[in-house]
Amino acid sequence: MPDPSAVDAAVAVFADLREEGRELDSLVGELTGPDWGRATPAPGWTVAHQIAHLHWTDRASLLSLTDATGFGHMVEEALKAPDTFVDEGAREGAELAPAELLARWRATRAALDEALAAASPDTRFPWYGPPMKAASMASARLMETWAHGQDVADALGVHRTSTVRLRHVARIGVRARDYAYAVRGLPAPAEQFRVELTAPDGPQVWAYGPPDAPQRITGPALDFCLLVTQRAHRADLGLIATGPDADRWLDIAQAFAGPAGAGREPGAGREPGAGREPGAGREPGAAR
Repeated sequence: MPDPSAVDAAVAVFADLREEGRELDSLVGELTGPDWGRATPAPGWTVAHQIAHLHWTDRASLLSLTDATGFGHMVEEALKAPDTFVDEGAREGAELAPAELLARWRATRAALDEALAAASPDTRFPWYGPPMKAASMASARLMETWAHGQDVADALGVHRTSTVRLRHVARIGVRARDYAYAVRGLPAPAEQFRVELTAPDGPQVWAYGPPDAPQRITGPALDFCLLVTQRAHRADLGLIATGPDADRWLDIAQAFAGPAGAGREPGAGREPGAGREPGAGREPGAAR
């Protein structure tokens, strides 16, 4: 019998994913045709590319949950062009009329929501990396929806209010620490770090890792989520690293699967002068 607390946690993340999708939908739902062609901070990607990518990955998640054979075919196609299949999927969707792309994304989101709710909570479903349970898949979808939604918001000049849904993004970012090293061919530190993030809704702190760990990251949860999704450069963020290994992690952190991301340049997509001084967020004398 499934653990009731695990089931409750899954239901909560499913609801958060729905809300994250609705928030992004509210940004793009009334856009005119030219606005869909606005450039976003991701080089070569317009607003349409961002939504097309989310539709593509939502569709992949839906196939994983409901049609393992169909998902296997999708993986086979990706393996034929491992370096370009993500861009190709986004480009194909971006070529659709905006109304058609929006309708497809909405329909796939709704179908994915139903499939997640119907999935066995203990079953692991296939993915491009290790198989995932439905709750983990929903967390990953929320992370991507939030991150690509940030690109859309930046393109439209919209300030989004941070919510406690960021806890899912932050948790993935912490858990993916060793992956960020591995994908770069680097050895991960043996000891755990302490990560303490100020929640967006007040004085609450989201804490991860041993309380007495000497290597530490502290700062706003929003900034940490922007960093690990590589939506901002650390020089523009208020994160503090204590210890050389923790400092190094802030340079390479990524919450998403796949090759090491190129990240963003300092100040990219932000008003002139909004960035922090080079070296901000480091303790005096911290090693690179």
